Amino acid sequence: MITLYHGSNIEIEEIDFSKSKPGKDFGVGFYLSPDEEQAIKMAEKKARLLGGNPIVTRYEFDEVAAEADGVAYLQYEKYSLEWGLFVHKNRNNKTCTSLHSYDIVYGPIADDDIGFQMRRIDAKLIDWEQFVKEIEHKGGETYQYFFGTERSLKYLRKL
Repeated sequence: MITLYHGSNIEIEEIDFSKSKPGKDFGVGFYLSPDEEQAIKMAEKKARLLGGNPIVTRYEFDEVAAEADGVAYLQYEKYSLEWGLFVHKNRNNKTCTSLHSYDIVYGPIADDDIGFQMRRIDAKLIDWEQFVKEIEHKGGETYQYFFGTERSLKYLRKL
């Protein structure tokens, strides 16, 4: 079991995918962090931008059961070309229709620096080869879990 954290400006009573916004790193879904400090920072940011108070909701994730049940799971251990292409595709998807069939995705968060590099790609200022050169020694990754299907939610328990 892993403890995961969701930072917001509201208490999460029930996970509702319809409240997720398009254009996120791994698509429309519910995002959690294995790092409580990261979730606190996200909660503070959301409260600053949207009002309300910073709230961190804790969940227990049964990764063993999810794996045993054969959920569709994608994992990126570090920044890479494959990760960049996946995030770029999802960030450019402005619909609520998923571009992939994974129940759960784990990988680095695309921070402001990565977002800047992706905008440079879109503007044709750099290509994907240069993108990889820009990020390969970046380090300092913070990670996130994406739960994108109703099936994936059965492995989460609110604490």
